[in-house]
Amino acid sequence: MELGGADAPVARRRPRRPWLLDRDWAFALALAFAVGVLVWFGRAIEDFFVPTQQTVLVPAMVGQTQDDATSECAQLGLQCTVLTTQPSDKYPKDVVMSQAPVPGTHVRAGRSVSLIVSSGVTYAVVPDLRYESSRNAGLQLNRLRLQLGKTSVVANDDIPANHVVAQDPIPLTNVRQGTKVSLTLSKGPPSEVRVPDLTGRSIDDARDLAARSNVHLGQIVWTPFGPSGPPRGTVVRQKPDPNKEIDPFDEVSLQVSAGPSEYGYLVRQVHVSVTVPPRDDAADVRIAMHDETGTWNLYDGYAQGGQKLDFNVTAVGVAEADTYVDNELLNQTTIGVEAPSPSPKPTPHAGH
Repeated sequence: MELGGADAPVARRRPRRPWLLDRDWAFALALAFAVGVLVWFGRAIEDFFVPTQQTVLVPAMVGQTQDDATSECAQLGLQCTVLTTQPSDKYPKDVVMSQAPVPGTHVRAGRSVSLIVSSGVTYAVVPDLRYESSRNAGLQLNRLRLQLGKTSVVANDDIPANHVVAQDPIPLTNVRQGTKVSLTLSKGPPSEVRVPDLTGRSIDDARDLAARSNVHLGQIVWTPFGPSGPPRGTVVRQKPDPNKEIDPFDEVSLQVSAGPSEYGYLVRQVHVSVTVPPRDDAADVRIAMHDETGTWNLYDGYAQGGQKLDFNVTAVGVAEADTYVDNELLNQTTIGVEAPSPSPKPTPHAGH
């Protein structure tokens, strides 16, 4: 029996896969499955303990009061935080001026909404800056939160250089904080002035000459010199002496004759009270006093409508108080009447 020839077919063996390859695939599949299970399990735990946050539509809060905006935030699960307050002439006090995020924005619940709230309009009373130095005027304006506006310079012999002559708005005006106040400053008088000779002149001529010479008159003392004295109103002495150079703001005092028939004057301590007529704005008030020593301003400034002004005044002889409001005469008040001078006794004639 022939087992096989040379040409008999030879049976092939099928190659077997290595067992390590099958094990790697199984391990990879198992690992992927385990990761998927862990991810699913972790997400489930997160959803259980930490619920998904919902978004909230931010409402419009501009124009609401701070309390209303805070209440609405609480109802929506938001938090309102006031960043700052700012003055505003558009929004009343405690009203929301702006917000962030803007209305219509979707945010998570619990998000903070920032608010800027109006502090309203703050007013200030414009101070009286006349005769103040420009530096002091600026400090006063800054303290009241007012701004220094335009400044101009004019010639003025009665006010020192760089001191305020006039202002706009006028003193005691109510304005918003931040308002600009314009000032008019003085160029100032000459550095020195020469005192003219005022003796022997009438008091009226002496006043005119002093004004032309840029000299300020101070105290004027009326003195009774008796029957042999100079005519009434004649300047007898002056201090400082004539031709002396003085500071332009120094004063020259005069002694004036009361007249031959005068022996003295009654000196009165009087109380002067003036009430400014009712009005909405400030009034420019001047109270001019006249007595035997001359004329001077008891008050020259601004006052509110309805304000009462009280002064204690020393008046010599017959006196009068004239009150002007905005340069218009309001009233005239006479303070006492001087008693007539005693008549000299008649000289007896011979033979009587």
